[in-house]
Amino acid sequence: MNDIMVLADNVGKKFGHHEVLRGVDLTVKRGDVTCLLGPSGSGKSTLLRCINHLERIDSGRLYVDGELVGYRQEGRILHELDERAVARQRSKIGMVFQRFNLFPHMTALENVMEAPRMVLKESSASARKRAHDLLEQVGLGSKTHHFPAQLSGGQQQRVAIARALAMKPELMLFDEPTSALDPELVGEVLKVMRDLAASGMTMVVVTHEMGFAREAADQVVFLDGGIIVEQGTPDEVLLSPQHERTQSFLSRVL
Repeated sequence: MNDIMVLADNVGKKFGHHEVLRGVDLTVKRGDVTCLLGPSGSGKSTLLRCINHLERIDSGRLYVDGELVGYRQEGRILHELDERAVARQRSKIGMVFQRFNLFPHMTALENVMEAPRMVLKESSASARKRAHDLLEQVGLGSKTHHFPAQLSGGQQQRVAIARALAMKPELMLFDEPTSALDPELVGEVLKVMRDLAASGMTMVVVTHEMGFAREAADQVVFLDGGIIVEQGTPDEVLLSPQHERTQSFLSRVL
């Protein structure tokens, strides 16, 4: 299990009577990039949110780094963890959303500093230095004292990535991080994500950016109707899909 970062075992999730995930099995190896593809409503974002217990699963088991997510098990019975225990688990999982969710009254530097200071109890000096370094890493070293309203959408999303990295996560989750951006700003965010992938960060990415999936992914997973229809390497899934549903989807997006 040491080389496995995420393990989903027969995961199910319902919203009311609607079954969003239906027995999903997925393995993400440490250091790999997995891209989740599929039409709207296929369960991609729900699966991502289950990985860090933003959504509770209704059946199956979900593990991150060998630890059961959101629950402790006694015999066959699952007991949901309290908020403090869930927060501890989430502390090693970074998540970047479609919307940037930056604090509007804080500068880029302060946004990146906040969680390490408040959650990890880092000193202001240590958090400030790391925030500077991370903003440099995402190409925003000259924007440290800018407020979100003074930044483009692409720049705000890069600040959001730096903020997630400030918590020193072992796993990064991206939920369509470029979907809210103007087309000309997508490239700058994807470059940061490619660099992050090249550094060995384990990543699970919900995306419609097929070029990124082809170039950066180790594994591509196509979901439809809450199940995994097809998975494999980028060449296998994107260039030689075997399932008719995958072929139909790709014919419209490639």
